[in-house]
Amino acid sequence: MIYYLIAFLIIVIDQITKYFVVRNMELGESIRVIDGIFYITSHRNTGAAWGMLEGQMWLFYLVTIAVIIGILFYFHRHAKGNPLFSLSLMVILGGAVGNFIDRIFRLEVVDFIQFTFFNFIFNIADAALTIGVALLLIQMILEEVQEKRKKSGKHSTSDTGK
Repeated sequence: MIYYLIAFLIIVIDQITKYFVVRNMELGESIRVIDGIFYITSHRNTGAAWGMLEGQMWLFYLVTIAVIIGILFYFHRHAKGNPLFSLSLMVILGGAVGNFIDRIFRLEVVDFIQFTFFNFIFNIADAALTIGVALLLIQMILEEVQEKRKKSGKHSTSDTGK
């Protein structure tokens, strides 16, 4: 249940921040937070990350629905008892649903977080997706390390018995 709460909180924070930007800023308007480094900039995106596949909403609807189904399947079938795997899936779910809401109701995604050294603008949902994927990669690396330890432990045990 806590994992669903995490996904829900990501969605809520994402949608509240986007609502604030849409209601209080003109498209293209920028508010300096840290001069030369960090700005809140009102931007819209009809594509994927970095504007790829711009205007292909039907594709985003299909992919997002498939991603949500996949996440829920893996969460309920494979993540039980594995907190890092569960967390990574729910963080990804929160990000995916946050941007999906935009695509359904606005027909575009509201972006507003701009760090000048990245040279692109993103939102809370995008950040959640990135963090979730990073956590998932860490989980996969940890599983690989554990599997190698198990295999090397089995070989050393069988070798000493000869």
